[in-house]
Amino acid sequence: MLFEYKAKDAQGDEKNGTIDSLNMETAINTLRMRSLSVVSIAPIAEKKGLFSEEITIFNRVSMKELVITSRQIATLANAQVSALRIFQLLSMQIDNKYFASILESVSRDLQGGSSISRALAHFPRVFSPFYVNIVKAGEESGTLSNSFAYLADYLDRNYEIVSKVRGAMIYPIFVITTFFVVMALMLTLVIPKITEILIESGGELPIYTKIVIALSDFMRDYYGLILIMLVGGTFFYWKWSATESGKRIVDETKLALPVIGDLFHKLYLTRICDNLSTMLTSGLTMLQSLEITAEILENGVYRGALEQVIIDVRAGKSLSDAMSAQEILPPILVQMTKVGEETGALGDILITLSAFYRREVQTAVDAVISLIEPAMIVLLGAGVGILIASVLLPIYNLTGAF
Repeated sequence: MLFEYKAKDAQGDEKNGTIDSLNMETAINTLRMRSLSVVSIAPIAEKKGLFSEEITIFNRVSMKELVITSRQIATLANAQVSALRIFQLLSMQIDNKYFASILESVSRDLQGGSSISRALAHFPRVFSPFYVNIVKAGEESGTLSNSFAYLADYLDRNYEIVSKVRGAMIYPIFVITTFFVVMALMLTLVIPKITEILIESGGELPIYTKIVIALSDFMRDYYGLILIMLVGGTFFYWKWSATESGKRIVDETKLALPVIGDLFHKLYLTRICDNLSTMLTSGLTMLQSLEITAEILENGVYRGALEQVIIDVRAGKSLSDAMSAQEILPPILVQMTKVGEETGALGDILITLSAFYRREVQTAVDAVISLIEPAMIVLLGAGVGILIASVLLPIYNLTGAF
């Protein structure tokens, strides 16, 4: 959440600005760490108008921007540039004003004596617990440049996978949307004109033509109600899917979908292996790695499975034994993990698994595109064809009668 504040420094000079924080209490504590005495503070959303340029919904940092910034930090840190100077330089170079203000805030925290990981943790919407803990591990081990390089590589891989999956989803969504738009236009603009000809002919219309005419009349007479129902249904789904039970059902449905479900399975397995391998390589413990991975995993089904794995590992079970009890985790993951435990090369095994599942994601994306493309064309053609045939056949019969 973004807050706007007024504060005074040790010399009594007034300071105004914004700060991104989890809540107001955390924001105030952060300002106090900067030796500022808070005069007033309020969420920007409460103070800005509906069409304000600073509305917080538009304040975001893209994954691509985070990848590039992480790579730049790694390069500068490797060149022995101080952390304070790194964030000062980057805050002046970045075009995204929101991201620049965050990096500027981080540099002020560093100037006040904060560690990098602690300064980054003040902005959870941008720097996830995974990101912060990798940085923290790098600080503790003295390999900060390596940690940012790991993060850049990880985010780059994640960005590539997400882009592929989104690309696979865009085509069917576009075709389905086009299908409904074409059908709606035909029912409201084309069919009514043809209907007049059919009614004037006085002939008996087949049942399928009557259905199409009735549907056309309904859409023209109740288009306002239909629009309200669509908007209301979308809003209801948005609110319901944000609830715990709704999100669980949505997550389960995504995994159960034919063809697309397999893609989602492989996507989440890729992230699990990639997260664990990156954190273990960075020096985090197995339990820390599992806990952070479970925390940032989007799908509730896989998150629940990992949470149970964590419980079993804490109880003394090996990671492979804990994984084997979860049906959603495939045998190959369990077997390879067991090999990694026995050989002491679990991190390397997880890297191999991550690469394997990335290739599987690409294969699944290709399969989705190859199957959905002809199916969408058939759907669009059949829908429009049936609609046209239902009104043209009676006209053909009418002309044939003469």
